[in-house]
Amino acid sequence: MKFAEPLESQRLSFLLEKAASREAKMWKVYVPKKPSNQDTDISPAQRDEVVRWLSDLHSGLKLYPETLSLTISILDRFLAIVKARPKYLRCIAIACFFLAAKTNEEDERIPALRDLARTSSCGCSPSEILRMERIVLDKLNWDLHTATPLEFLQIFHAMVLSCKSQFLAGLLGVNPSQHMSLLTRQLHHCLADHALLQIRGSMLALALITLELEKCCPDWLALTISLLKKAQIDSSQLICCRELVARCLTTHQASLPPNTVYIYQPLRRSLASCDWGAAGPEEPPPVRLHCKPSAKRKVEEMEVDEFYDGIKRLYNEDSVQEGGEGQGQACGTTLARQEGSSSPCPPLQPVRVT
Repeated sequence: MKFAEPLESQRLSFLLEKAASREAKMWKVYVPKKPSNQDTDISPAQRDEVVRWLSDLHSGLKLYPETLSLTISILDRFLAIVKARPKYLRCIAIACFFLAAKTNEEDERIPALRDLARTSSCGCSPSEILRMERIVLDKLNWDLHTATPLEFLQIFHAMVLSCKSQFLAGLLGVNPSQHMSLLTRQLHHCLADHALLQIRGSMLALALITLELEKCCPDWLALTISLLKKAQIDSSQLICCRELVARCLTTHQASLPPNTVYIYQPLRRSLASCDWGAAGPEEPPPVRLHCKPSAKRKVEEMEVDEFYDGIKRLYNEDSVQEGGEGQGQACGTTLARQEGSSSPCPPLQPVRVT
């Protein structure tokens, strides 16, 4: 698609208006309820789990991203109006996936139903998938043509590219297609979070694109206001949505263990091992930490009290007397704070070389 032509802006505005009209007509909020009985109600966690399962299946089959977005849209629309049991959830999900594939994919790319039932490990036969497919179509009045969040994201992305060449310069070496692929992955990650199910697809897409504009474009605020006017979305709602999306995307990064400890080590010489001893007879027993230069330090085996006592001793918040029988030994070489350093870390106390 070409974005630089003058008439392209009018065409994109028409596509946005048409998609917003379909969304207003067909979108219905899915309100997951905490199940009172796991055998009769689908919990929010179960919904998110099956969406992640569909994402893995979609990735393995290498289908269009529009297929996965339409699958999730069909699934949520169905669950919003039908009370289904958890044991049928995968059968419902695979039926929605098959419907979306037949809607978006080329004929030669549509997986055979028998192969899909076998490779997906959905636990149901092809005939059961076909019966569930008919149920889904009946409940949705045979109308699968809805505006997905990905469609809005593509329109907003094209609008930005058509009127802001500085946005291209801020993409840090990636072309528009690669950048759109990155945004699509972020969108699919958000769609697997039930906390965002209360948000319309247009609002979710606009929050994603404006968060990206804030990182890449100096005058992102003016462009955001322009997109708000075109989409006819309230700014206060967008602010709330951006906060939720930003919180969701933090889990999209490579997550660290919950008890990871960062040790400030400016010296080139690595530490072989550290022994933190107790300061007195009433202190907790010593805890041995193995310090590896490139490994993330995990303290899952430490008690909470021992962990914080060790931090206190590290920053000399507890009075530790030198010498004595209960004195622990320090580790490594001397850690000296450089003069004029602007590091926000508190100064580390000097220790002796063992």
